[in-house]
Amino acid sequence: MTKYILKRLLISILTLLVIIFVLFLMLDLMPGSPFNDEKLTASQKAALYAKYGLDKPFFVRFLKYLVNMLHGDLGVSYVLTKNRSVTAMLMGPLGVSIRIGAQAMVLGSILGLLLGIAAALHHNSWIDSLCSVVSILGVSIPSYVFALLLAFYIGFKLKWAPILYNTSIPFSSSVLPTIALAMFPMANISRFTRSEMIDVLGSDYISLVEAKGVKERPLIVHHALRNTLIPLVTIMGPLLVNLLTGSMVVEKVFAIPGIGMLMVQAIQSNDYNVVIACAFTYSAMYIIMMLIVDVLYGVIDPRIRVAKGGN
Repeated sequence: MTKYILKRLLISILTLLVIIFVLFLMLDLMPGSPFNDEKLTASQKAALYAKYGLDKPFFVRFLKYLVNMLHGDLGVSYVLTKNRSVTAMLMGPLGVSIRIGAQAMVLGSILGLLLGIAAALHHNSWIDSLCSVVSILGVSIPSYVFALLLAFYIGFKLKWAPILYNTSIPFSSSVLPTIALAMFPMANISRFTRSEMIDVLGSDYISLVEAKGVKERPLIVHHALRNTLIPLVTIMGPLLVNLLTGSMVVEKVFAIPGIGMLMVQAIQSNDYNVVIACAFTYSAMYIIMMLIVDVLYGVIDPRIRVAKGGN
């Protein structure tokens, strides 16, 4: 198991190095500049480039940035909040986005599992049809549409929850965006759970367990659901990261000061360091989640790590 984890950890580190290089190169090739103020003269712009080291060759800047990043220094903001540490700028928005994304994932996972199990246990009945319709709607309708509907009907009409995010009441302010973001993972998990549960319940393995006299509830929880979790673990990691990367519009609807809104503002103002930091944070979260999924996959089904040469 140790060899299995170390191998995937090494692959993850190499992938992150490639990602940071590509991000740095793309921003270097993009037109425009952080210093687009028309009042600045050519000599003033040259002085700013020299101050921030932007006049140096590409590889010199990249290596310096990489060394600083290893020490936790992501540079400073050029435009949004001049000379403020990007690391400090990320802390608040990242915490808000992660909290709301995690809430949505927990809610979506619980509802998705319940819907999928109910649909599988009542296969080809009206319950199955109803759960399937809910899943199709969750996959088909974008999160921002749910966000707008919830903001109008629940927030504006019924006034059951605040529409705009308020830092003084973070939990109640995050109720509507959490529900809006939970719809997509709920629908995906429900569909996968239903499909896998139907296959597992129809397998010879379950028939043997039933023949041994195991009651329905232990059979579902300890045998059918355990085998269903293997493919579910694979999709839940990317779904969690997609909640964060795909929450930009939802954050805009509810005025949430998250990392998505920060990234949009940084792109609009060509604030290179902030753009790189936000994009790298998204990539790092994705890689870390996939690493966790790989490890959990090996824990749930030891045959996988054996087949891949793990110990």
